[in-house]
Amino acid sequence: MESIDMTEENNKKIAALFPNCVTEAKDENGQLKHVVNFELLKQMLSPEVVDGAEHYEFTWVGKKAAIVEANKPIRKTLRPCPEESKNWDTTENLYIEGDNLEVLKLLQENYLGKVKMIYIDPPYNTGNDFVYRDNFTRSQEEENAQMGLFDEDDNHLFKNTDTNGRFHSDWCSMIYSRLMLARNLLSDDGAIFVSIDDNEQGNLKKCCDEVFGGQNFVAQLVWERAFSPKNDARFISNSHDYVLMYARDITQFVIGRLPRTEEANARYSNPDNDPRGVWMSSDISVKTYNAECDYPITAPSGRVIEPPAGRCWRLSQKAFLERLQDNRIWFGPDGNGVPRIKRFLTDLKHEGMAPTSIMFFKDVGHSQEGAQEVSKLLDGGFFSGPKPQRLMQRLLTLANLKNDSVVLDFFSGSASTAHAVMQLNAEDGGHRKFIMVQLPEKCDEKSEAFKAGYRNICEIGKERIRRAGEKIVAELTAKRSTTDNTDAAQVPTQIGTDGKENPCSSVSREAGISAISGKTLPDIGFRVLKVADSNMKDVYYAAGDYTQDLLTQTESNIKEDRTDLDLLFGCVLDWGLPLSLPYKSEKIDGCTVHTYNDGDLIACFDANIPESVIKEIAKRKPLRAVFRDSGFASSPEKINVFEIFKLYAPDTSVKVI
Repeated sequence: MESIDMTEENNKKIAALFPNCVTEAKDENGQLKHVVNFELLKQMLSPEVVDGAEHYEFTWVGKKAAIVEANKPIRKTLRPCPEESKNWDTTENLYIEGDNLEVLKLLQENYLGKVKMIYIDPPYNTGNDFVYRDNFTRSQEEENAQMGLFDEDDNHLFKNTDTNGRFHSDWCSMIYSRLMLARNLLSDDGAIFVSIDDNEQGNLKKCCDEVFGGQNFVAQLVWERAFSPKNDARFISNSHDYVLMYARDITQFVIGRLPRTEEANARYSNPDNDPRGVWMSSDISVKTYNAECDYPITAPSGRVIEPPAGRCWRLSQKAFLERLQDNRIWFGPDGNGVPRIKRFLTDLKHEGMAPTSIMFFKDVGHSQEGAQEVSKLLDGGFFSGPKPQRLMQRLLTLANLKNDSVVLDFFSGSASTAHAVMQLNAEDGGHRKFIMVQLPEKCDEKSEAFKAGYRNICEIGKERIRRAGEKIVAELTAKRSTTDNTDAAQVPTQIGTDGKENPCSSVSREAGISAISGKTLPDIGFRVLKVADSNMKDVYYAAGDYTQDLLTQTESNIKEDRTDLDLLFGCVLDWGLPLSLPYKSEKIDGCTVHTYNDGDLIACFDANIPESVIKEIAKRKPLRAVFRDSGFASSPEKINVFEIFKLYAPDTSVKVI
């Protein structure tokens, strides 16, 4: 039996009296614990100012390590998975599986300043969610000793429960490094939206103020997520969550405005048949007193009207008379009312309505609506807490996306963001692209998702995108068929090798329907890429360790399990090209040649590449060309490659891997 830890008991007593004096620190084993800030306690007990330097600061245990972690390079790559993708060859959307910190690092060059909108719904640190555990200060042994779980790639996750104090430091470290990297990807006119609840809202706001700059804060949106109160709440039935919104550069960001509603337009009328159209009136008195604006006004009825007590008119007498002459002053239907100024609907500076900071569920949906949407799509409630599509559509509107904008979600979960982007494209014919990033967290074997065949969250997200896309296309084609009187029988068929007509594949069928309607269907596909170790071998030998046999074994520095496609996308990643561009593969003199985006990159990874192939590639004058080191039998052959390019394509950047 162990006696009571009196130090801990005393700390609890101090915390009860002075909660502001209790903070977080590391013990001798590097573990977080609650401790007393004695300097602050001294001040709380002193009637005088206690000596000591002061400065405004938001910090926590592990903040510096989080910054170091964000800046630390990694030896990773993204491996393409066409077999898990949809419309691999034609889609411009991406679904990336892996730790989002690593993915954000890998995308730094490829999408630097190219993302118009980022939306994330990170763990709320409620004690029941997973937090990405980054190894900021602990050794691997210490990591493994902690209670936790592992994903399919043995990446460590931990549940930030009450048993480890639900430390804010862990959560702040997790989100801070990711926000740092995410900021680099935003375009100058871009914005980030972060969902959160009361548990970490205050800390998230401070983190965002530091990373994005307090001057770029746009709004703290309040979402009414619950449509009915919980009567069993201990204190207050919490009915809302938040969405923090920051611009990359507030001077360049323009908010998207909401469509005008019938209710808003109903406030405008035209009782005097003004040829300028409908209008509404507003008060012309103000509280701020100005003697020049304190004068009597005579109504058409002859009644003399003074400003209300303690107020004056907002217009000078000259400005008032000008508006009176222009029929912009309204005295009521009988000409005897207090003067009001007419504001015409056509005079509004902006199209649409200014959004408000409160988003009611009647306008943007509630949490149960989001769950029902996913359940209906997937035939089961396999995901908790997905955001409703109406909420996501509202946020897409506020982001003021262009027709070809890129939208990133690096906590993609059930892929609500991808669904919303496809839906918006279907509605207005846009070509916006999404990038979803999700850690493949395993599904509990007792869960309904696991029983339905889903082994991890990524499988749920990808299936949601597939089904949502098919549903969107089906609804759109049905609508167009009705509008254009187009019968499904008009969709072209394919002639098979047996000479019979066969139904088109889903992709070609969609193209056929699109051709009939004369409109382009939205991109409902996605390329799946997975974080993996580098394509190159990590082999290091001292000079004296080399033998002839070893030299033979190390002729190729590329891992044996890597394919041409792995190497191609590794080069695309290294050269900072977007990962969603089209490419083709062809045979030239028996060698496979890959062309990425019509010549941004041409690659050949075959062995013993003949000079004729090198010359053909050089004559096409690509921006970049890459070959495999083992593709050449000798150093002179390798040198000859560079000489050929100097002759035919001197501006091409050539690399041998």
